[in-house]
Amino acid sequence: MTNTEKPTTIAQKKQEGIVETNKQVKPQATPPISKKIADTKALDKEATNKKIQTDKQQQQIEDKSLTPSEKSASVNESKVKSKSGEKKEPKKPVQTKPKTKKYDSIVNGLGLPISTKKAAAICRSIERKKIEDAIADLEKVIALKKVVAMRGEVPHKKGKGIMSGGYPKKTAEYFLRLLKNLQANSDVNELDEPIIVEAVANIAPRPFGRFGRIKRKRTHVKIRAIEKKMLKKKNKRKKNNQRGKR
Repeated sequence: MTNTEKPTTIAQKKQEGIVETNKQVKPQATPPISKKIADTKALDKEATNKKIQTDKQQQQIEDKSLTPSEKSASVNESKVKSKSGEKKEPKKPVQTKPKTKKYDSIVNGLGLPISTKKAAAICRSIERKKIEDAIADLEKVIALKKVVAMRGEVPHKKGKGIMSGGYPKKTAEYFLRLLKNLQANSDVNELDEPIIVEAVANIAPRPFGRFGRIKRKRTHVKIRAIEKKMLKKKNKRKKNNQRGKR
């Protein structure tokens, strides 16, 4: 066998140290992803545990050096931090505008289903009276114990300074509601001894009734009350103005 010839048999190859293998080299098996995640979690837990232990040791060292009052303050701060993560700043007081004093109260009744003539008569009887006295008078009118002076073709009634009058029960009931609302408004505005200065009744838009034969009764009512002190001041100004004109 010469040097140029190649070995053909297996025995010859073995003698020369040449061995053919058909086995393929297997790649190294890589560990699964779940194992990697578990390993990283375990490392993180160990790191956090070490940090917690070091923090506790530092706190113990600090607590030994602190006084009891300082300890309580630090505990409160730690509670605040645990709840919100940061220190809660003290709430700033809300700036509110100063409440302006009101010297009058007003009530408006729009489109009331009452007679304008009877409403005007009650307005005349209410003016220059306290709200409580006006309510008491209207309750007597509803009970048919007091007459309301009226103008026009109305039957005559007995009473001091009354020629003709009547008992407008329905209109008195609506006025009672308005006066109670006026009293509530004056209490909210903190008026001292409110007196009715203005009471006006005007005709409102009147809708047609059934088949357009009749127009219904509708009236607008406005009642205004002022403090007794303000009323006296106004009267003084009027007197001074009248003297100046003369």
